[in-house]
Amino acid sequence: MKGKLTTLGKVMEKVERMSVNCHDQIVPVRHIEFNDLESIRIGTEVHELRHMAQRSLSYRLGVPLQYLKKCPPDLQAQNLNHWLARERNEDLYLRFDGDDVRAVFTPRYVPVDNMTVLHKLAEMGFGEELEVQCHLDHEFMSLSILDQGQEFAVNGNDRVRPGISIGNSEIGLAALSISAFLLRLVCTNGLISKTEVEASYRHISTRILDEFPTAIGDVGAKLLDEKQRLQFSLESEVREPIATMKSFNRQFQLGKPEVEAVEWAWPQEQGETMFHVINAYTKAAQYPRLTAESGYRLQRVGGMILGMVN
Repeated sequence: MKGKLTTLGKVMEKVERMSVNCHDQIVPVRHIEFNDLESIRIGTEVHELRHMAQRSLSYRLGVPLQYLKKCPPDLQAQNLNHWLARERNEDLYLRFDGDDVRAVFTPRYVPVDNMTVLHKLAEMGFGEELEVQCHLDHEFMSLSILDQGQEFAVNGNDRVRPGISIGNSEIGLAALSISAFLLRLVCTNGLISKTEVEASYRHISTRILDEFPTAIGDVGAKLLDEKQRLQFSLESEVREPIATMKSFNRQFQLGKPEVEAVEWAWPQEQGETMFHVINAYTKAAQYPRLTAESGYRLQRVGGMILGMVN
């Protein structure tokens, strides 16, 4: 799913299909041995390490990932096994997709599954036919729930529909978060606001889901402020928009694919106000080559730029 409007039920079906081979296991460190950076043995079984698992293990063991990638496989194994023997935890919490290790945590870190988030929303009364926008892959889920009752217009007939956005990563890319959301209907550009009541948690316990109703209500209460800022952005002149965007790219430390996405989006949104600049970033989230997490990040950058408008 890549930012198209869909329904909550279809998102649930997609997440269920993606999760069918996923399982977790607490593994004693003494049972783990590296073949190289890309695979480990647990007992007699060989398991491939996905990128996030490689990154987590190299960080945990204090061996720079870029250094390891430059080493031959035997030296990778020597480095990693040396420091693994000094790991202070007796066990590690491994997340699998089939035979592949997709993430590695300590037993204290309990990630929140995407399906758990979706079930919580269903318990709160969000129906399967509810219209949503979703960016979803095996590393990240950005789910934005729209409120038709609060739809408003900017710049004439340009309709904007507000709501809330939930971000979650089952493999530790980001903590569970809830933010205000604005969707420009004409082009499905989605903007994730940086609100003062944004709720973000470390994944220590799934009990944080009990705070969902309060957090969602608090975030929704800030939508009026975002509506006013969006109107102000139409009146905020930007004389050198390309130079301004280059400055924002540096300020928000965008990676090369994200910068390419902004450059792809600008001809479709170009103009001389902050409204046009903001929409270049939100449009960039639809760039076909982006990961779900990068798309979510660009929507948040659009929200942070909106937060600068007075």
